[in-house]
Amino acid sequence: MSAEGEELAGWARMLADGTRATVCLALLDGRAWTATELAKLAKVSRPTISEHLNLLVAGGLLTEVRQGRHRYMKLAGPETAELIEGLAALAPRRTEVANSLSAVSKRDAFARARTCYDHLAGRLGVALADAMTERGLIDWSDGIALTPEGQAWLEDLGVQVEVRRGRPAVRSCLDVTERRPHIAGAVGAALCSHALHHGWVTHISGGRALKVNGAVQAFGLSSGV
Repeated sequence: MSAEGEELAGWARMLADGTRATVCLALLDGRAWTATELAKLAKVSRPTISEHLNLLVAGGLLTEVRQGRHRYMKLAGPETAELIEGLAALAPRRTEVANSLSAVSKRDAFARARTCYDHLAGRLGVALADAMTERGLIDWSDGIALTPEGQAWLEDLGVQVEVRRGRPAVRSCLDVTERRPHIAGAVGAALCSHALHHGWVTHISGGRALKVNGAVQAFGLSSGV
């Protein structure tokens, strides 16, 4: 096996564990979590979660932030988040039976609109990508790129795009529920931040799901979102 193959296999082994995969999926909400919170979520002991977190940090999937006596964990960056979401979207889909009205509502809210690290996902995120494509705001002819019309649209909305070295302006991210791309990259992050700031979407407590307020009208999307 080549050195590159060994490295790829070693990296893949980090996610070939239910506990570590659960941790990475939870961190797609973009927040920093404590080891105690992640242990409770994964239903394992503190020593066990610490072993898993150390492996993920050493492997470059997570970063550690210390504040006083507390140790916080977060995904290494947006590229890692997009990779995790994409892998989850490619995994065989299991049909989960919701056995309560609360479970049904939670599942539907997650599918309708949510965050994927720092950008919009779910039906809302995919509808936004479709609308931007139809209006010529993004161009898919050679990968994906923001057009001059797209730049003007962002300026009209008052969206401030933070340009950061090493991060593309726009990037496609395969949506885990829709199995179609939504918009990531600096533009995706800016649109999500703008929507949250103006209350077009708001966080639903207990997860990544978002309540859609004025986002459909503000972005000019179909009312079927």
